[in-house]
Amino acid sequence: MKLLKFTFISLLLLQLNSCGYKPSAKFARDIIGEKISTTVVISSEDPENTVLLKDAVDKAIITVFHASLTDKEHADTNLVLSIGTPAYSPIEYNNNGFIVSYRATIVLSIIRETKDVKKKYTTHGTYDFSVVPNAVLTDQERFDAIKFSSLKAITSFIAVVSTEGVHRK
Repeated sequence: MKLLKFTFISLLLLQLNSCGYKPSAKFARDIIGEKISTTVVISSEDPENTVLLKDAVDKAIITVFHASLTDKEHADTNLVLSIGTPAYSPIEYNNNGFIVSYRATIVLSIIRETKDVKKKYTTHGTYDFSVVPNAVLTDQERFDAIKFSSLKAITSFIAVVSTEGVHRK
């Protein structure tokens, strides 16, 4: 059994290597660079969400780009992010007509600045979550929805940047 598993994995790796496979993060890193700084524009309407966005962006940069965070002066790329007002829309009702599920939608504006390029992106992310029927959204539910929908919006941004890297080659 172990020999069969080893053979299968070896053949899979050989196939991926021979076809020129590269992970999408490699293409994104070609565009973004190795050193990245982030600036988040603080929303006067909802400053708590700005902190969540900053944490989500920094986490995505480290895990997806495998890049290091640095100050703006030493960075290859500076990302300036601003978050739009979160929108919550009901997506499911129970038999009594009470809302039991919501969809949170976040719109991010991202400006990618390098020495040569300044480009603006608009991306969005959604997150579906359940609530207790006939209850008000708690702060924790709202923060979680913003956090997870922001992560999806950042993932969408990474996909767009990866595509740019593929087309550049």
